[in-house]
Amino acid sequence: MRTEAPALLPIFRSQHQGELLTRLLLNPTEEFTVTELARILNTSKQTTQAEVERLVKAHILRDRRQGRNRLISANPNHPAITPLTQLALMTFGPHDIIAEEFANIPGAERIIIFGSWAARYTGHPGPPPNDIDVLVIGHTNRTDVFDAADRAQQRIGSPVNPERATPEQWENPRDWPLIAELKQRPYVTVHPHTHQESA
Repeated sequence: MRTEAPALLPIFRSQHQGELLTRLLLNPTEEFTVTELARILNTSKQTTQAEVERLVKAHILRDRRQGRNRLISANPNHPAITPLTQLALMTFGPHDIIAEEFANIPGAERIIIFGSWAARYTGHPGPPPNDIDVLVIGHTNRTDVFDAADRAQQRIGSPVNPERATPEQWENPRDWPLIAELKQRPYVTVHPHTHQESA
């Protein structure tokens, strides 16, 4: 069943296609079976197979046989591969990069992306996001958090705005309107595992 074009960047055919391209284009030296891609993307093998077929036919992806396995990877020779990779990075890639850069901060228990990027990613229409808002929940050091934001910002190419909260503040915001408001809007937890949440 075809999903709607993603609100984050509706030039992609579907959310599944955008996430599939991101996984392959941002890992150009890796090969995956369709079964592996379906598991990674948390979608059906049939849906993944259909998207793979379209992209292989367009030569954006390539495939090869290894025994009984069909291995799928990005096609580095496609003339549009560089701009497509940049588009994938700017739209579907940030949550992976945020997770990589923030998850190893000492004391970080949970990493959340909120604000306009999370809203577009979860399908809420609106203008393209100009930055990425990140909340680090745990007992963390301010310098570690801002260093991670700087690294993520360089990789993504968009401003990354970090906020810190203790687990106690997250559970009971009291006088912190930011967290109270955040919980009423869409957000994406990227650590300890990626899932979408919204009020």
